Amino acid sequence: MNLTDHLLIAMPGSPDPVFGGTVVYLCEHNEFGALGIVINKPMDVRLSTLLEKQELPIDEAAKDKVDVPVMFGGPVQGDRGFILHSTDAAYSASLKISDQIAFTSSRDVLEAIARNNGPRHSLVAIGYAGWDAGQLENEISRNAWLTVKADADMLFKTPFAERYEAAIHKLGFDPALLVTSNENPTLQ
Repeated sequence: MNLTDHLLIAMPGSPDPVFGGTVVYLCEHNEFGALGIVINKPMDVRLSTLLEKQELPIDEAAKDKVDVPVMFGGPVQGDRGFILHSTDAAYSASLKISDQIAFTSSRDVLEAIARNNGPRHSLVAIGYAGWDAGQLENEISRNAWLTVKADADMLFKTPFAERYEAAIHKLGFDPALLVTSNENPTLQ
């Protein structure tokens, strides 16, 4: 099973305090584990504030583009930034995930965004979600997650508050029809 470039959708009604109601974009999934970024949990931090704290001057033309929330990317390395972005630009630590989506953890992408010559689309997150080898597969087998192929529109164009339901709708059913009972979700 390789779920790179897929969305993990927390099972509706999940009581998990960290991942309940989340959509995670999987940047990497292999025999060693998985790494993803939560894409629907904005923090109370604006990208402009983050850039200022990094002492990166913001070009006047970039002011509107950086007036967006930073995402809670996950509970791992909560002191580091990670950027999902379109592949129209490459940076020193970029991992191309698909033809449309790349993952970068280097400062040069933030510098480019502040100068208004960054990637066309980006999502900046603090922290990431990580799983050891076999851990994600185990969680999926216990019905903790739904999975669906990702697309760039979901990451970069769908409003944050709509991403959870939009991801479930990509599976082809209404989330209201999903009933969870003692870890055995079924469709009505």
